[in-house]
Amino acid sequence: MNTRSFSFRLVAWYTCLLTALFALLCALLYLDLKHFLEHSLCESQARRARQIANTLLAQIQSTGPSYVASQAKSWYEPEISDRFIRITRIGGPVIYTSGAPKDGSFDPAVVPPFLPSSTESFHTIELSTGKKLIIAALNYQAAGNAHYLVESGAIFDPMEPNHLILQLVIGFPIAVIIFTVGGCILVRRALMPVESITRAAEQITQHNLSERLPVSKTGDELERLSVSLNRMIARLDDAFQNSKRFVADASHELRTPLTILRGELETLIENRRLDPEVRERAASMFEEAVRLTRVVEQLFTLSRLDAGEAQADWSRFDLASLAKTTAEQMSLLAEDKNITIACDATQSVEVEGDPARLKQVVVNLLDNAIKYTHSGGAVELHVRRANGNAVLEVADNGVGIPRDALPHIFERFYRVDQIRSGDFEGAGLGLSIAKAICSAHGAEIQATSVPSGGSCFRVTLPLSKN
Repeated sequence: MNTRSFSFRLVAWYTCLLTALFALLCALLYLDLKHFLEHSLCESQARRARQIANTLLAQIQSTGPSYVASQAKSWYEPEISDRFIRITRIGGPVIYTSGAPKDGSFDPAVVPPFLPSSTESFHTIELSTGKKLIIAALNYQAAGNAHYLVESGAIFDPMEPNHLILQLVIGFPIAVIIFTVGGCILVRRALMPVESITRAAEQITQHNLSERLPVSKTGDELERLSVSLNRMIARLDDAFQNSKRFVADASHELRTPLTILRGELETLIENRRLDPEVRERAASMFEEAVRLTRVVEQLFTLSRLDAGEAQADWSRFDLASLAKTTAEQMSLLAEDKNITIACDATQSVEVEGDPARLKQVVVNLLDNAIKYTHSGGAVELHVRRANGNAVLEVADNGVGIPRDALPHIFERFYRVDQIRSGDFEGAGLGLSIAKAICSAHGAEIQATSVPSGGSCFRVTLPLSKN
């Protein structure tokens, strides 16, 4: 998992935010429940105090204190229900005090009296067990202007909401998992337009700059990004088309003057009446004109390939037979340098394409192999089927290619270094032409090399469909 990716960070922020909100809600829920339970207990004790006053003390003049005490014990049974009840005549004796509760949580005899400043109030006594005794005190005026204090209390355990805490502790990791999975799904769905843009952008090359990225009609930043990128691709397409037209027009216009120049120089060289030094200079100029003509022809070839000319004359043919014939033709050039060419192309390999252009690829690869292999070396040419493709390999045991130069050898006008380039003529366009021809045929060309140990060029071409 890439922890630096945008999607991971988005999911992480989403999960952390929801987790923090969930934790905050849980804390608020716990505090609210605790406050609700405590408030409910206070209200119930206040109602009980009022009930005692209204039912027992209201008739105390006729029934007497003893009756009130016996009825309070009979009706409410505070010892069994672990409650506290005390009825006191203000300025007089205690009429009734409940006994010790069965759980022994507090001693009613030591509960200090509390005289409310108003008609009804509450006070809390902290017990040694950590629990609280919440008492509602009612100042009641009976008939005859006698004032009585009715106290009703009950135990409040702050740990009572703990069952909620247990449920939250169990549900918290489940919620985090749901947040994470939901975040992944939401982020994946939200980034689907980005994936579509990425896939479309990967398919756009110099050969299909007319293609455009998909635009999601959402009116958001992604739509604006797609539109901006499409405008940029359109500008690149215009610039690339202008560049291709310039190269094609320039190479075409240069062919005629160079042909005339070569003819004139040949005439000067053949003129025996001229000074030998002049003829020698003319011969040197003729060699440069020939080299310049070759460069112009290569540029013209590249411009035609960029224009899609390679796909005009496709046919089905045997790549092995083509490679074998080309190797035989190139063997004369190899013999001049005492280099052997071994061709392994016995199996028929049917492909579709332009035979002339693919032959040009074989010629360029063999020419490079012969050019950069020392006298007495060897060049091997293999054609075979592999994984549903046609594979053509040209290997040599020559000077090799430096490791840092391998990524650039298919670039136009790239030459490896001054030492290598100074020993061999060339404009650095041969491999560029081979690359362009392969791209036009949906093929892939790769190179591997060991400095001073030789190079191997591999062309992978789709087989002909039956």
